Amino acid sequence: MEVFPELTRDVIDRMGNAKSARLRAVMEVVIRHLHAIVREAKVTQGEWSQAIDFLTRAGKMCSESRQELILLSDILGVSMLVDAVDNVAGPGISDSTVLGPFYAGHQRELVQGDSILLREEAGVPLVMSGRVTDPKGQPVADALIEVWQTAPNQLYDVQDKDQPQGHLRASFRTNMAGTYRFRTIMPVSYPIPDDGPAGQLPAAMGRHPFRPAHIHFMISAPGYRTLITHLFFEGDEFLESDAVFGVKPSLVVRPELQGGTGTVEYNFGLARELNPGSNRPPSFVAANNKGAPR
Repeated sequence: MEVFPELTRDVIDRMGNAKSARLRAVMEVVIRHLHAIVREAKVTQGEWSQAIDFLTRAGKMCSESRQELILLSDILGVSMLVDAVDNVAGPGISDSTVLGPFYAGHQRELVQGDSILLREEAGVPLVMSGRVTDPKGQPVADALIEVWQTAPNQLYDVQDKDQPQGHLRASFRTNMAGTYRFRTIMPVSYPIPDDGPAGQLPAAMGRHPFRPAHIHFMISAPGYRTLITHLFFEGDEFLESDAVFGVKPSLVVRPELQGGTGTVEYNFGLARELNPGSNRPPSFVAANNKGAPR
């Protein structure tokens, strides 16, 4: 027998004057499922207090250079589920994946062939190249390609005060043929930050905290949906157990080694934008990134 069903109905009914029909519809689902969780799991007062404390501590970890709640969404698989629900798939369109908590806003724009490094690193040199096209394979010129990755020490620049701001991240524009090309180093696998409650949760659940080696891409152009994705690297031991569930087979690449330098050629297909007024994802760290254009 359901416990206190009239409470759930009462909470939902009190939203009758909500200014947004979409907010009312979403919150009705949230309330129904949240109440169902409490009933099914028989949550105690003490456990609910622990849950509130967990979320409070997660919120306190958030800053201009850290988004603990995105990390929580990632490790629970919610980010990937939203990605699957919201993104367009089909022939000629590249797979998307999670944004992650370390996007740092629009970076300095470099010319094709430039390096995204701001200091020398011990990693294997890597050249990334390819084309950006529409679903029919036609080139998308002047598309903005934003890239970012960790250093060999497994940290992003915004996590590491010893790295130059903007290190291993940059922006590029495709040419008339839709091509791009830049130089970097081979990425490495790394653990998600575990100094906060979200990062500590995987250990409590008996899971490892590692993400497989990858490079982030965000590609945007007028008239097209912004593509947020990664390229992962074949052979990484964490491909089958990514801590944030972000790996898709189509996004795994195999570098060719030539004279000690790796090369990857990968083509991206953009979906047409059905809602021209949609917004780009916000940056949670751009305010701390002095290398980002104002």
